[in-house]
Amino acid sequence: MDGDVVAVERVIPAGPAAIFALLADAARHPEIDGSGTVRQVKPDTTHQLGPGSTFGMSMKMGVPYSMESTVIEFEDCRRIAWQSRRPASSASSSPAGSGGTNWNRSRAAPWSAKAGTSAGTPAALLKLGGLPTKTAANMARTLERIEEIVTTT
Repeated sequence: MDGDVVAVERVIPAGPAAIFALLADAARHPEIDGSGTVRQVKPDTTHQLGPGSTFGMSMKMGVPYSMESTVIEFEDCRRIAWQSRRPASSASSSPAGSGGTNWNRSRAAPWSAKAGTSAGTPAALLKLGGLPTKTAANMARTLERIEEIVTTT
């Protein structure tokens, strides 16, 4: 963990278009999630993400909760990043620690994929106990799943 950033990198033997198409399809996020918390895309979500797109996810970490995300970086076939937060209507039902800003960034270069998460407000929570290690392991599993999907289809 470098400051408030947890990042992992994996070389994936697939073209950036295949990796990016998977990342930019919100409906496939539960399929690639290495943490096991992403359950399904919300029904009113546009599946194909683009600049400024918003999407909702049903989540579960012990108890069910929801997250809303907005695409804040988008460069077709190269980079996508979104900012996630609890919807205002579910603030009291989300797990502790999920109330701050969570940035998810993925880059698909011709020979590698990177995933990163950094915390905004609850940065201190990210550093507690083994959370940075667990976060990195979850992100590594996400990249493994991405590789499995894009190299077998």
